[in-house]
Amino acid sequence: MEGPGKVAFRRTYSSHSIKVRSVEVGPGSFQKIKMLGRGDVGKVYLVREKKTTKLFAMKVLSKKEMIERRKIKRALTEQEILATANHPFIVTLHHSFQSEQYLYFCMEYCMGGEFFRALQSRPGKCLSEDGSRFYAAEVTAALEYLHLMGFIYRDLKPENILLHQSGHIMLSDFDLAKQSNERGGRPAMIHQEENGIPLIDTRSCTADFRANSFVGTEEYIAPEVIQSTGHTSAVDWWTLGILIYEMIYATTPFKGAERNDTFTNIINLPVTFRDTPKVSQACKDVVTRLLDKRETTRLGSKSGASEVKQHKWFAKINWGLLRNTQPPIVPTASNGIDAVNFRQMHESTSLHLEKQHSTQSRAPSQIRGVAGAGAGSAPGTPGADDGLEPPADGDLFGAFSSMTLHYDGES
Repeated sequence: MEGPGKVAFRRTYSSHSIKVRSVEVGPGSFQKIKMLGRGDVGKVYLVREKKTTKLFAMKVLSKKEMIERRKIKRALTEQEILATANHPFIVTLHHSFQSEQYLYFCMEYCMGGEFFRALQSRPGKCLSEDGSRFYAAEVTAALEYLHLMGFIYRDLKPENILLHQSGHIMLSDFDLAKQSNERGGRPAMIHQEENGIPLIDTRSCTADFRANSFVGTEEYIAPEVIQSTGHTSAVDWWTLGILIYEMIYATTPFKGAERNDTFTNIINLPVTFRDTPKVSQACKDVVTRLLDKRETTRLGSKSGASEVKQHKWFAKINWGLLRNTQPPIVPTASNGIDAVNFRQMHESTSLHLEKQHSTQSRAPSQIRGVAGAGAGSAPGTPGADDGLEPPADGDLFGAFSSMTLHYDGES
């Protein structure tokens, strides 16, 4: 068994290495071990696949709740992201399927638990500036990939960042993500810089797109979302600024006594820095520029992730070797089943996987833009779904794809 910090972190960037097949499992293929989390329309369970004894995190979404809360489209968006993403810092989907009452996402089990909980257990509930830079870099790489796919994430916060057993991050919960258009965004523009390194402009992938939903989490929400002026991928760079601040100072910069006080502070107050802990001028500069209240001049608003990655605060980061760098937090060693890095949660009503019978939806061969789902933690700020036209056949979940994904190099 490999010791802490020696955990293999084998993931490839190549989208050619995913094989999509018709679903090979159903609810009865898994044994439920315990609940790991709950959201407004679903729950996440630690499960064991009976045939292989492998552990997975299974997100189970109630169709009834999704219909009542108008969140079907969000589920389809999340499936699209999970089924098409192949990135080391985005959680891996292995199976998706449905029964009469539920949608299921069978995903990689991130034994390190929530990043939020890992922060809470640190001395002072925070990280050093160097530690914060490492995790900010991994988040930036994940956001860059999502933007290249044509998606705005819109719900970055420590609760939505999971830790792999190795300590590297894995972004999860894509139910608030928004696609720039039906075809997955525009092609990325490549700019030649003075040093000769080609830089990919991820901003161009979502350039013509403004969303209007009032979504996000209270202390992380961007000014343009509060003011309902429409928002772009620049909201993700705002939330990165909040995350960096929280990692260093153990609090968010605009938190008020009440929700409306927080919103007033976000719109009006400049970001201020405490005397302790001491941080570099470059750190203050990157946070100040990410937390620019004008989205048009915010860091990342012109050419996206490449602009953020070029900031002097990230000068120490070797972007190509992030996956091979020892993370600042190495989660407590776990046999998996003990779920030591998760909060203890108890269910009032128990889900019996064995009693659920799968219902087949469209075969993967019929799908190009596979569509997605999320139990997610309930967003702090409710936003109406962007609407979904009822299909002619009346099957609201007909676009949900039952599939099994095989990754090259997977043991």
